[in-house]
Amino acid sequence: MSGPVVRRLRTQVAIVGAGPAGLVLANLLTRSGVDCVVVERRSRAHVESRSRAGLIEHRTVRALRRHGLAGGLLAGGLRHGWCDFVCLGRTVRLDYEKLTGGCAHVVYPQQLLVRDLVAALERAGRAPLFRTAVTSPPGTGAGPPRLVCAGERGPVEIRCEHVVGCDGFRGVTRGALPPGALVARRRYPYDWLTVLAEVDRPAEGVVYGVSAEGFAAMAPRTAHTSRFYLQCPPGDKAAAWPARRVHAELRARLAPVELPRVTGFTELRVLAMHSQVTEPMRFGPLLLAGDAAHVVTPSGAKGMNLAIADAVELADVLARHHRGRGGGPAAPDGPATLDGYGARRLPDVWRVQEFSDRLLRLLHLSADEAADPGFGLRLRLAALERLAEGGPHAAAFAHAYVGSGRESRIESGSETGSETGREDEGNAGGALD
Repeated sequence: MSGPVVRRLRTQVAIVGAGPAGLVLANLLTRSGVDCVVVERRSRAHVESRSRAGLIEHRTVRALRRHGLAGGLLAGGLRHGWCDFVCLGRTVRLDYEKLTGGCAHVVYPQQLLVRDLVAALERAGRAPLFRTAVTSPPGTGAGPPRLVCAGERGPVEIRCEHVVGCDGFRGVTRGALPPGALVARRRYPYDWLTVLAEVDRPAEGVVYGVSAEGFAAMAPRTAHTSRFYLQCPPGDKAAAWPARRVHAELRARLAPVELPRVTGFTELRVLAMHSQVTEPMRFGPLLLAGDAAHVVTPSGAKGMNLAIADAVELADVLARHHRGRGGGPAAPDGPATLDGYGARRLPDVWRVQEFSDRLLRLLHLSADEAADPGFGLRLRLAALERLAEGGPHAAAFAHAYVGSGRESRIESGSETGSETGREDEGNAGGALD
């Protein structure tokens, strides 16, 4: 008796994971003439409804617009250029749009961006293979990789030249990492309860609360939903947070801000607060992007933006590589080649990790400070008021927060003030600049 018929595919690049990184990469490769296939173990409905990030950085918007992938977010997103910090009953506003000369976030929930990106691939005839799970890690040896998948309609075998892991921290592609991979990790001494709530009116903007009770935050998502965060002990369970307790802690930690009225919870879970970076980001034919390569905490809303930055850079170097293999002009040796992908991306990855860590230290009291919080809270209020006063220090923080793409130049002192916020539409390179 014969077994199930195996569907055999051949492509240049196999992409594992249909999150923002994988979908942006697939769209850009398709537009560059590089053949690719996206496989995703979850259903399309699940991927297109999964609510995660919502703040899209200035440089991410610019890159997506440059590549024709920003239609939905420009039409339906909300521009946002300030955030409030609450500490000791004071509300301190950071007008980062003003400090950067016009750089702002666009509030556009991740699931909406994912829908846009899937639709764009569908129009190009490259729809992802949903409900298709890679059953074993891809090889990292010298031979061409082969992916064996369990598909919704039977087994699938994909032969390709490169595999790109965009399947996250717990994805199957990380199982292929050789013993020589360097993984730097940090586990923070607290976790965050994350709440996606239905509200009677939209949140006006991002609010961070620093208090003796612990950190809290509110972030806008849609007209009828907001995201809330509450610091909790490491290893805490969502079951320990009934609705009454969540309401009470939000009111206490974000006072005197008047919060929208919460009418229901859509999601309630605990995030283990940790960061990690894997080096290098290429292992033979396997390349990593997004959370498969690095995990950053939700502090500062950097994760999705960092993943898209990886995808834009990787699309450029893969297109250069495959054009050279096909008889076109190959990329010269240097950082823009596949071997240089990780070296080119890692400085940005570590800058983002440093900023996320710095923001966490500003927003959370240490264990010693929490025992007698008065002094620590006064220090944080002084630091926040310094940011609100403006000047080079505040401008550097604002550029890093909004993701202007110029933060390293600001920190080195080569640019200051509003001049750095001007659009650079002439830059058509592959990377987020």
